[in-house]
Amino acid sequence: MRLPTIALTSALVLAIASAHAERPVYPFTTQARFDSTAVPAYAGRHDAVYAHIDAQQDAHIAQLQRWVRQRSISAENDGIDAMADLLAEDLRGLGFQEVRRVETPGHPGVLGHYDAGAPVTLVVYMMYDVQPVEPNWRIADPFAGELVDHEFGTVLMARGAMNQKGPQRAFLNAVASMLAVDGTLPVNLYVVAEGEEELGSPNFGAVLAPWRERLRAADGAFFPMLVQSAAGDAQLNLGVKGIIYFELEARGGARGGPTRAEIHGSFKSLVDAPALRLVQAIASLTSADGNTVAIPGYYEAVTPPTEAEQSLVNALAADVDDAALQRSLGVERWVDGLTGREAIVRNLWEPTLNIDGLWSGYTGEGMKTILPHVATAKLDSRLPPGLEPDAAYAMIRAHLDAGGFRDIVLRPLSGYPAASTAADTPLVQAAIGVFNKYGVKARVAPWLAGSAPFYQFTRTLDLPFVFGGLGHGWGAHGPDEYMLIRPAEGVGAAGLAEVEKSYVDLLHALAEGARAQ
Repeated sequence: MRLPTIALTSALVLAIASAHAERPVYPFTTQARFDSTAVPAYAGRHDAVYAHIDAQQDAHIAQLQRWVRQRSISAENDGIDAMADLLAEDLRGLGFQEVRRVETPGHPGVLGHYDAGAPVTLVVYMMYDVQPVEPNWRIADPFAGELVDHEFGTVLMARGAMNQKGPQRAFLNAVASMLAVDGTLPVNLYVVAEGEEELGSPNFGAVLAPWRERLRAADGAFFPMLVQSAAGDAQLNLGVKGIIYFELEARGGARGGPTRAEIHGSFKSLVDAPALRLVQAIASLTSADGNTVAIPGYYEAVTPPTEAEQSLVNALAADVDDAALQRSLGVERWVDGLTGREAIVRNLWEPTLNIDGLWSGYTGEGMKTILPHVATAKLDSRLPPGLEPDAAYAMIRAHLDAGGFRDIVLRPLSGYPAASTAADTPLVQAAIGVFNKYGVKARVAPWLAGSAPFYQFTRTLDLPFVFGGLGHGWGAHGPDEYMLIRPAEGVGAAGLAEVEKSYVDLLHALAEGARAQ
């Protein structure tokens, strides 16, 4: 019996995908472990500034509340202009001599410069946008900026509390205390802020453009973040994966599907179904279980781990708790039952392919038997160092075409490459030294499995880049997002006052580290 040509094509495509679904193996050539505790602890003390921070805690909490109360949902263009202006006015209020709002094809950026006449200059990255809110928060209004009693102590629960308004305004609080006490800073500061990080930073380059050459003359860059667990341990990531975010779409047309609107489902015996076509195209991109990318060349482009990176992974693997992370995510196991070093390597060195959303036709209650004329999916792929966005898009397009899916529309929405800074960079060593001062052992990772536009610092500006700091928060992109303000007894993570004091130390330590380069 002869099968229809279209069925043969789909079967062959899936067979070809499975044949290409092979992961690389990265043999480790060293068992050495990076020891963050061997980095000398930062020894400086700035007691007058610390005392000012303690005395101003109510005012400093109010500043955090002021920031999170200003809506700035980039996906909905909700409050964006007002938040950009608020940030600009705060920089002027702190004494930044130059502050400008930068218009872009999307949301505006903000640039600020504080000239302390210091020999060292740091660029501070900020994002002022936040994600939309969900309906299932434990508080009535995620933009009310409430202080809430939590199992870990008093927290600021709000959209943006952790990601990233809380730690960013805490950094500016520390700057304010330093200026109030010392009258100046140990470094010159540039602030570069965007309102589109949650959209993939499509116009961040345009934000940097007016001052690009000035910024390239800086000594390093820093992004305030909360990287402690509630227990107090910390993970310092030295980079990020890149990302592409795109849509795939199937429509009726020359293949025989409906072209104007959905039609009655009974016509499926005679009419091509774009929704099924899209599902088959997506299925061709991975192995049958969905866990291995089947696009030829996708894995080969990745840069294998160096010995220095292997030593970081070895240290991470020595005390990794896969079960605890799985519990926190509500996951029962990792793919293929991986644990320890193997799981870390796969998470950091392998590209991903993930469906973020898939829609077509009727999705309401009850029944509506239709054959949709269009089907669309949103996908993302995280890119380790070596796999570039343009190359990834080209490989996906070539794979679809080779599989007979030339009719599937590939619509790129965003993309940028990975970024990383070496652990032996003086700025990284200085940051680790501050963690050690506070008795916090930093687990140092080559990069984060997530993505951010940090290549703009490491590539465009050619600067070493550090992101992180004391403090604990949770719930980024989800309900009940919070930042820890006052820890409960027995909680090891730093509260707001200690976070701000650590930023004071970090600015001094980073200045010393930059001078040592």
